[in-house]
Amino acid sequence: MTRKKTRVLVLFGGRSPEHDVSIITGIQALNALDPERYEASPLYIAPNGQWYIGDSLRDRKTYIPGTSQLAELTPVSLHVGAGAQPKLIPDKSSFLQKPKPVEFDVALLAFHGLVGEDGGIQGMLEAANAPYTGMRLMASTVLMDKAATKRMLAQTGVPQLPFVEIKRPRQGLMVTPAELPKMPKDVSFPCCIKPAHLGSSIGVSRVKDAQETSDVLPGIFRYDDTAMLEPFVDNLVEYNVAVARINGEIRTSAIERPKRASELLDFRTKYKSGGSKGEGAKQPGQSSEGMLSLTRDINPDIPPELANNIRRWAAQVFEQVGGSGAPRLDFLCNGKTGEVWFNEANPCPGSFGYFLWEASKQQPLLFAELLDHLVSEALELHVRRQIPLDPTPEDARLFPRR
Repeated sequence: MTRKKTRVLVLFGGRSPEHDVSIITGIQALNALDPERYEASPLYIAPNGQWYIGDSLRDRKTYIPGTSQLAELTPVSLHVGAGAQPKLIPDKSSFLQKPKPVEFDVALLAFHGLVGEDGGIQGMLEAANAPYTGMRLMASTVLMDKAATKRMLAQTGVPQLPFVEIKRPRQGLMVTPAELPKMPKDVSFPCCIKPAHLGSSIGVSRVKDAQETSDVLPGIFRYDDTAMLEPFVDNLVEYNVAVARINGEIRTSAIERPKRASELLDFRTKYKSGGSKGEGAKQPGQSSEGMLSLTRDINPDIPPELANNIRRWAAQVFEQVGGSGAPRLDFLCNGKTGEVWFNEANPCPGSFGYFLWEASKQQPLLFAELLDHLVSEALELHVRRQIPLDPTPEDARLFPRR
């Protein structure tokens, strides 16, 4: 008897500044899922928020779909009734034929950034009673808000840099130097300024005074309603590690140390190594390994105490938020003094951080094995969270059931 394949719906794209990076991760996952075990299908969310399905979405050359390509795709919506089987409802219909629902077993989320990685899609899938991979709703929401993450971890002992929040004004994008929040004693210029809810190092800058801060805020406020100021870390070195709970045990991946050609690892350095022209530039449609040609040291030669602290603090953050999935935790280090601070968490890291798991010296995982874990965990967590179809206790019912 042939075993029934699990129908995996891979979701990517979305209304996010990291839309294009999400496409790369989604297509990589589609190609890496074991075809003997899974029937994988793409679901692309366009920048305007419209959902599409169609076989051509498997091909990198499809992106970004133009008007003629979109006409060949099927726009769909998620059926949010908590039935036994999650499904998509095609938006196209005719007088003669009712649109046929498209059923799936589990959603594999490959989003990055807003409206996807931040709890929005997770909440929708929970309303639809659909299994999904990665962090749960609460963890996704908190970890995509850098200020909320700092507050949640404040009592854990995990070292963090102090910070100042700057909110987007009700009108316009400008905040004058005089309108900036008062700086506490433990935050002083020069500072690192960044969006509170974005990843991929988008909008990250070094500012030397209040005027420079005011100058860069409009660029941040175009994409985010909150900016954060933190003390700038001298002799900056970054370390990243992924975390997952596998067979009941919290495990960490290989540690990576990104190489950088400038003081800060900005978006262009991270995803377009070599710039937009010349050798090293990534072109649309090119295949990518890991984080799009970012040069990095995997398993760098670092003091054992430093490595142990990074792993211990990463596991602590993961547990504190009720961790699931395989988030990547990022740390900042002063390479001269050895001081280390937890920087941020990526609920869904680029390419799922598969290269970190494959390079693990203890228990390496291939990309397909990592995806197996994410899908299996999603189905298990879904079963755990099931409640009766009528969740109102009999003694709390105010109306008759018919």
